[in-house]
Amino acid sequence: MISRLSSASVVGIDGLEVSVEVDARQVKEAGRIVVVGLPDAAVKESIQRVTSALSNSNFFRPGEMIVTVNLAPADVKKQGPGFDLPIALGLEVAIQQNHEDIPKLHKRRIPIGLEDWCIVGELALDGQVRGVRGILPQAVAARDAGRKYLMVSAENADEAAVVKGIDVYPVKTLHEAWMVLSERSAFTPYQPPNVMAESEFALDFDEIKGQSYARRAMEIAAAGGHNILLSGSPGSGKSMLASRLPTILPPLTHEESLTTSKIHSVCGLLPGGRGLLRTRPYRAPHHTISDVGLMGGGSNITPGEISLAHNGVLFLDELPEFNRRTLETLRQPLESGAVTISRAAGSMDFPCDFMLVAAMNPCPCGYLGDPRHACKCSPAEVARYRRKISGPLLDRFDMVIDVPPVAPSHLLSKPDGESSANIRARVVAARQRQLQRYAGTGILCNARLSGKALRKYCPLSPNQQSLLLSAVEQLGLSARAFDRILRVARTIADLANRDLPTDDDIYEAIQFRQFESSLRAL
Repeated sequence: MISRLSSASVVGIDGLEVSVEVDARQVKEAGRIVVVGLPDAAVKESIQRVTSALSNSNFFRPGEMIVTVNLAPADVKKQGPGFDLPIALGLEVAIQQNHEDIPKLHKRRIPIGLEDWCIVGELALDGQVRGVRGILPQAVAARDAGRKYLMVSAENADEAAVVKGIDVYPVKTLHEAWMVLSERSAFTPYQPPNVMAESEFALDFDEIKGQSYARRAMEIAAAGGHNILLSGSPGSGKSMLASRLPTILPPLTHEESLTTSKIHSVCGLLPGGRGLLRTRPYRAPHHTISDVGLMGGGSNITPGEISLAHNGVLFLDELPEFNRRTLETLRQPLESGAVTISRAAGSMDFPCDFMLVAAMNPCPCGYLGDPRHACKCSPAEVARYRRKISGPLLDRFDMVIDVPPVAPSHLLSKPDGESSANIRARVVAARQRQLQRYAGTGILCNARLSGKALRKYCPLSPNQQSLLLSAVEQLGLSARAFDRILRVARTIADLANRDLPTDDDIYEAIQFRQFESSLRAL
């Protein structure tokens, strides 16, 4: 007889139910074990782990058997060590069913109701069960496939228990896994501990001294989900501002938390002891990052930094130091909120709806325009440095601002800005206005307004139209920048609880693009 167990794998960031079929036949010649169904190297190596774990766990393992393990569906590549546990249990079930001369010491009760189980776990050589990546999407796939029970490593229990509608049974050893499978009623499903509310952020906006203009810009960016570029000399506070942006963003909704957690689960980055991320991600890759590291890919296609920043912030410090080709790959994902990675083995779609925050110096030495330090760069060097950022990429920023150096007198003074909690309250209120306004449209924030929706929700008076056209002409801005000014004005009005942007709102929005003309001037 063939034993069948259900397991799961990950395709992109989604789970896929996999049927593990084991056929074990006793023969007189030398035995062998074969795994079919497009297994990768980690799955093929499971045979060595499984046989050692069975032997070291005192399970019966006859030598002369031909064992075939099939992982269905056969046309999808299977990867990772998560099939170790279901293969081992399926092999033992097949042996108990088919082998006639099992010693009494090794005779075991054959489990029933196997069709209700989904089993995922890696085996150590001594039979210990280890955790695997991507348990969250795999648990969702098992539930959606109608499985009632999920068996995972104890390391993965908190993550798996997030999924409602399926009972989770954590195990630590292969022997314990067999006992749970055979006598489920004797064991209690895992109940995760109550997760206390997240403590306050370690960082706070009230730690930033001076920079009232930059703080206002960050509040507007957070309220509308706008991309922002900060330019200023070293030590002006650009990184401080960016690192504190998550402290004023709205809390993750349950749906956002689930999607973001799935991405981090697949990459093995979920914090231990928590099933879901409860704060918006903040990713700050180094400027030496490759295209694959930023966008995703590899031989086994995995998400990149832009997907890890989904529903959060991607901070690119020292923007001109990034490889220009790498930066140009950001242009399409910034518009669509998703990235498609195509390789010979197939293609994957990953979500990447993030806020882009970037920082740069005004010149190679960093001190152009600094009143206390002389710039040593020639005009040609400054022009070459700034040309590393293309015009189309610069157009993807809704706000481009100059962050001046902090006056020495401010350094010993008490912080004169508001706390993150106060700013966050205004940001949340503004976002709530946007959600109510765009209900049923699929638009979640002002930064995603475009085309007809932008004209519908941001109507302009003749005077405002003239004002905007004049600004675009004088500053040399593109049509895309025109729309972005309008979106920022819409956000400024939301922060002030106004139904429509006023002339002052548009003036302020234009102000946040004025520095862009100086970046294009050289």
